[in-house]
Amino acid sequence: MILGSKTFTFLKKLKNNNNREWFAENKPKFKELELEIKAFGEELKDRLNEFDNVDRFKLFRIYRDIRFSKDKTPFKTHFGLYWNRLKPRLRGGYYLHISPNNNFLACGFWDPNPKDLYRIRKEFLHDANEFRKILKSKEIYSNWGNLEGTELKTAPRNFDKNHPDIDLIRKKQFVFKINYSDKEVLEKRFIDKIELSLKTIRPFLNYMTDVLTTDENGESLY
Repeated sequence: MILGSKTFTFLKKLKNNNNREWFAENKPKFKELELEIKAFGEELKDRLNEFDNVDRFKLFRIYRDIRFSKDKTPFKTHFGLYWNRLKPRLRGGYYLHISPNNNFLACGFWDPNPKDLYRIRKEFLHDANEFRKILKSKEIYSNWGNLEGTELKTAPRNFDKNHPDIDLIRKKQFVFKINYSDKEVLEKRFIDKIELSLKTIRPFLNYMTDVLTTDENGESLY
């Protein structure tokens, strides 16, 4: 499955004409592109299920929620694709962002709920060596680079600020990201590159899943 250059052409025009009148006139073009993007997403879902367990693919709506925003432009100028791993036994998910000069693949935990975040921090408090080995592994680092995400400026409440793994304990997000040029997105092997990258990130997801599906004693929650 190959994404066509008309995807970027449409998104660029939408950015310059972000109003309901223009969109209504060009909606047939949008629906055509939407079908193409959905086909890409479904093909990647099938590929992912060769080595993972993804229960659904979602293409986010192009319409913006402007109710509480100062920016009243009605449409997003990107396509957002998400693949959901089967919950609750598997954790994490995959996101692909398609936008002119701002394309990226992301994987991990963008907004862990307080219970999950606390469980992750308690695991690091006990022993973070295995997690650090995963972060430094050649396959992950060469494909994804460093772990990203926001973090606290100091230790969370009831955690020792002098703990040797406080750099991990302070984190609020656990995300890996790969940026792509527009040219890369349009390449014939783009979907193959994504598939390969998502295979390499499995040790990270497996670790986080093991942590979040067990209690502090290592007993399964499910």
